[in-house]
Amino acid sequence: MAWDFSTEPEFQEKLDWVENFCKTEIEPLDMVFPYSVRNPDPKIKALVKDLQDQIKAQGLWALFLDEELGGPGFGQLKLGLLNEILGRYGSAPQFFGCAAPDTGNMELLAAYGTEEQKERWLTPMLNQEMWSAYSMTEPAGGSDPNLFTTHATRDGDEWVINGEKWFTSAGRVADILFVMCTNGMFVVPRRTPGVEIQPYPRNHNHIIYNEVRIPADHLLGPEDGAKVLAQRRLGGGRIHHAMRTISNCKLAFDMMCERALSRESHGKIIGEHQMVQEKIAESYAQIRMLRLFVLETAWKIDNSSTQETRTDIAAVKFTMAKTLREVSFNALHILGSLGTTGLTPLQDMYSAAPTMGIADGVDEVHKATVARNVLKGYTPHEGYWPTEYLPEKRRKAREKFQPMLDADPDLLKMADGWSDYMDRRMR
Repeated sequence: MAWDFSTEPEFQEKLDWVENFCKTEIEPLDMVFPYSVRNPDPKIKALVKDLQDQIKAQGLWALFLDEELGGPGFGQLKLGLLNEILGRYGSAPQFFGCAAPDTGNMELLAAYGTEEQKERWLTPMLNQEMWSAYSMTEPAGGSDPNLFTTHATRDGDEWVINGEKWFTSAGRVADILFVMCTNGMFVVPRRTPGVEIQPYPRNHNHIIYNEVRIPADHLLGPEDGAKVLAQRRLGGGRIHHAMRTISNCKLAFDMMCERALSRESHGKIIGEHQMVQEKIAESYAQIRMLRLFVLETAWKIDNSSTQETRTDIAAVKFTMAKTLREVSFNALHILGSLGTTGLTPLQDMYSAAPTMGIADGVDEVHKATVARNVLKGYTPHEGYWPTEYLPEKRRKAREKFQPMLDADPDLLKMADGWSDYMDRRMR
């Protein structure tokens, strides 16, 4: 029987290296030069390149790609452990070449792209010479592909795309857009005529595709294959996102514990007040339970597939948003007025929790998915009484033992005594 919660010593060394590198190299650079990975200044680019060369030397570049797709092939469990560290440090995923939305888009290109498409788009994206966005959800249809209306029509050697997309994160600054249509997934250069990016929202863009013409070879994967590609993109990505969420929860937890030992109220440190202790204890348990759930789900993916693990992936999705909301809320209250300002990460964590419950599909949809899938494993009972109706279970058990009881008057007397006792308890 294999049942283990340990990490191989060799991989633990990698995790330790990543933790130290993020803390001593990436975080300080973030504090002095925010958003440095995308900074075009040659001097800043040189600083970034130096750090990324060290990452590549460790074999930790483009962590999310399977070995057959050109990556290190760590699998979801190891990726989860790595993302648990990266999520604590703002731009660390970008430094390691594994930041959303590019990760999922690169995985699609690696898995479904032609050699020409990989050369045109994947290689520059891996080298961070090109950036992308994922244009999926719609103003009316939300994240339900059955309600999408954006469509591509074939016109000779071109596709013509018409429709609207909503919440295309980083669409304004992307070089290429991965557009999910009712009849396929298409790669659209952002500057293509007809790509109309609306002024609001600023970061998660509303985009109108108005007679957008692209070459026929900009179809990614098979025609009518958009749903399959979308599931490939979102499944593992939710695990990465969940582990990064856990890292945020752990950061909030560290802050609340430090504060609980550093401040006094009513003659004692606030960590001695029971209401503060309650917040710490509940936060600790929530983080531990979510972490084990996410890692188990990652392990299941590694040993089966995202399709077979879809119920747990959906459950992870809505649980991580709830955990972040509650843990960051607890931490914010323990830090008091300081927690409401932008002087610590807590306010951003707390304000991000509602968005997390909506991004990549609203929590309500994932809860419905989990419930439907779980119920498939059950059948209705026959007659009036459920399976665990005790009088009927005792009747059947008595039938099983009756031959033995008939042969032994002492056992029969004891059985009858217990039967009378249980009958009185049920009244």
